Amino acid sequence: MRLSSFLAVFRPALPLILGLSLGCSLSLLMVSWTQGDTGESCGDELGNGRLFMGEADAQRDSRDEAADEDVQPRIVPYHKDPNKPLKKVLRTRYIHTELGIRERLLVGVLTSRATLNTLAVAVNRTVAHRFHRTFFFTGLRSPKVPHGMTVVAHGDDRPVWLMYETVRHLHQHYGSDYDWFLLAQDDTYMQADRLSELVGHLSAGQDLYMGRAEEFIGGEEKARYCHGGYGYLLSRSLLARLQPHLDTCRNDILSVRPDEWLGRCIIDYLGLSCVEVHQEMTYRYFELGKNADPEREDSILFKNAFTVHPISEPNLMYRLHKRFSQIELEWTYLQIQQLQVQINNLSDLTPEGKAGVTWPIGINPPFKPRSRFEVINWEYFTEEHIYSCIDSSPKCEMRGADRADVNAVLEIAVGRLNERYQPQLRFRKRRLLNGYRRFDPTRGMEYMLDLALEVYTQKGHSQVIAKRVNLLRPLSAVEIIPMPYVTEATRVQVILPVTAQDQDYVGNFLDMYVMNTLDTHDNVLLTFLFIYDPFDAQRVSQTDVFAGIKAMIGEVEKRYGDVKIPWISVKTEVPSQVKLMDIISKKHPVDTLFFLAGVWTEVNADFLNRCRMNAISNWQVFFPIHFQEYSPAVMYRDQQPSAASSSSVSESLRDGHFDRHVFDEACFYNADYMTARTKMAADILDNEELLESMDVYDIFVRYSGLHVFRAVEPALIQKYVRRACNPRFSEDIYHRCVLSNLEGLGSRSHLAMALFEQEQANST
Repeated sequence: MRLSSFLAVFRPALPLILGLSLGCSLSLLMVSWTQGDTGESCGDELGNGRLFMGEADAQRDSRDEAADEDVQPRIVPYHKDPNKPLKKVLRTRYIHTELGIRERLLVGVLTSRATLNTLAVAVNRTVAHRFHRTFFFTGLRSPKVPHGMTVVAHGDDRPVWLMYETVRHLHQHYGSDYDWFLLAQDDTYMQADRLSELVGHLSAGQDLYMGRAEEFIGGEEKARYCHGGYGYLLSRSLLARLQPHLDTCRNDILSVRPDEWLGRCIIDYLGLSCVEVHQEMTYRYFELGKNADPEREDSILFKNAFTVHPISEPNLMYRLHKRFSQIELEWTYLQIQQLQVQINNLSDLTPEGKAGVTWPIGINPPFKPRSRFEVINWEYFTEEHIYSCIDSSPKCEMRGADRADVNAVLEIAVGRLNERYQPQLRFRKRRLLNGYRRFDPTRGMEYMLDLALEVYTQKGHSQVIAKRVNLLRPLSAVEIIPMPYVTEATRVQVILPVTAQDQDYVGNFLDMYVMNTLDTHDNVLLTFLFIYDPFDAQRVSQTDVFAGIKAMIGEVEKRYGDVKIPWISVKTEVPSQVKLMDIISKKHPVDTLFFLAGVWTEVNADFLNRCRMNAISNWQVFFPIHFQEYSPAVMYRDQQPSAASSSSVSESLRDGHFDRHVFDEACFYNADYMTARTKMAADILDNEELLESMDVYDIFVRYSGLHVFRAVEPALIQKYVRRACNPRFSEDIYHRCVLSNLEGLGSRSHLAMALFEQEQANST
């Protein structure tokens, strides 16, 4: 295929960010080693290890082999002493706590009352969010503290006192949590990514004082201190050794410069001088001249700098940040091109050769479906309309994010064509003939565009041509979203609303509940909510429509003596989810985890655990999409389903679909529901019928700021049932119920076969 008819576009100009809600609450399951002393930290024994060692380091450290013997690994055999009582092991909540893993870098910015709202704010807005933790230390706090900044005020504006209190504060509160501490002034611009990479290549267990080395006043001795304007690194071990001498240094060392005072303290009591190079890693800095323009700075020292000093005003800080961002972007593009060339050259050594190189180079190949059911559909669109609408309409207007996406793709396509063929040819878009796009979960959003282009030559001739171009918006930055700690030991309160029409399905629900929760002693409680209509409620003393269900509940309680299954009776004509939850919510504590179930739900341990993990108090609610089996009358018609088809979950997921129209099942905490319900109270005063027109899902979407997590749930399987759609509910709820019944009959192929067989029977 010629280049003129195929355009490969791979630029980060079309980014796509992907969010996982993954919890960070990892913990060890077992211990296969013993520790001699429970107070001994395994992290300290590994503190003097080297991550990187060059030839010069190997020669320099050969004389220190005896001192480094403690970093050699040793095997501690596992054995139990029968003469000692068995001690219960106290397990930590997080794995990094148990293994003694610390964060790499904490940044402390020295500021003042006069510059806290100017230079310190500029530091916070440019690079503070790129570090794991950033503190701003000042003597006196200004009347108005800037929003989003962690400010620590020591109460004294004397520079040396501020430095003394800052070092003491860092060791006292964070000395065991971080490996490295970076101290800098608020008139210093810092390249966060480069500094983080620097400390990632340094051994944290060594005493290190690193920055720009300066001579003391007089310059008679060889010792150097680190200039505070360019920032300096202090290792955790150095901070720990320095702590006992801080009070003495404060009383004995006289200096007007805080960085000089700290350097003198480290030299006098620890015997360490400031270094600019350590373990073949160099601390790079740049001194910015007076009235300098960052846009015109083009030296290697400037481009490679970790810190820049001095910064006279906040505007200069922002201009520097823009300039360094451009430099990083250019380097990123260059690295991408170099990697693509390397991959292309190495492809000759692979079994597939050049044919095995994917497009774009370095991106995963397109997804290959294993069956026709896994084929990813292409969406057709023009500049004005899209032909795959959410509401199943054949055609809808292109608007919002879709229109912005298409406009950006068209602009990028024409721009890349001009970059490739200029100055010989110049392109101008006339219109989009055809557009196709699809989302490939293995690589990103793919586009195929048929463009009507007006082409101009260098001599001024023009012609309208039609060309097809391919573009890809790759999955670039994958973000791991930190989530609050949750546990699978939480008790789940199952709420089961039952109407007179649903009582035939309660027996199967109880059987599955007993088998999957009571027999396994799962931490689950069940509450029935019997919904009487006004006619049945008047006759409850003579004939109770739920008498059979109450008898089944009594049998379960008799079989399991310590189990109680309570029930609540409600009289209403319209069994609104919100009205029912209002009754249930008042009868349970605020920390109760509810699972709002249906009579067709088969409760099992796998789903209950996911209910516990996905519903997070004051953070997230979970609305699973259950798997609905198709109608047996349509699926099998004259034949009965085989027993093997229901022997496993994977087989049972074959003859059905995930019903996205039903929002009946939900997992949420009572406190979150009560908060959202309180915000809804003002709207109910104006419209009392609002309770009947909304369900619990609408309550959380409209009146809470929580994450509403909606996902398919393979462990939540329901048999086919035709739901009774109540026309007294809102139009949206009624419409979803009707669509659920229609789509639950069968797949398109089975419905087509049923119609075909019916026509064949009628014709004969």
